[in-house]
Amino acid sequence: MPTLLELTADIVSAHVTNMQMTSDEMLQELQKVHTSLKALESGASIDAEPKKPLTIKQAFKKNEVICMICGKGGFKTLKRHLTHAHNLKPGQYRKQFNIPSSISLTAKSYSESRRQTAIDKGLAYGLAKARELRAAKKEN
Repeated sequence: MPTLLELTADIVSAHVTNMQMTSDEMLQELQKVHTSLKALESGASIDAEPKKPLTIKQAFKKNEVICMICGKGGFKTLKRHLTHAHNLKPGQYRKQFNIPSSISLTAKSYSESRRQTAIDKGLAYGLAKARELRAAKKEN
């Protein structure tokens, strides 16, 4: 029969194959799984304190976005996390938490920096010019 440590390693390694984790997150996960398994082995309850749901204002900050499902934070954008960790599309996430389409699923600073980069590279000018050409072709 596998030891508690071996079971913990197997569970966390399976989890890591499905999600990217930093080494600190992996250590926290190892501790959490080991503690839970130890509690189960001794017959104790492993009920965690219920988490207070995040508000939209708390989840979408200037420099980071926090997932309202798992509470994991530090993201610049949520799309990849939602797809890989929760198998959700952004539209499904918006519907689940009643997030209006006017709120971007990216950190405000990230959106602003991407916008500024596009302006610096002249992408807005190129887009406007392409639209003019397309409109001129339709008229002919």
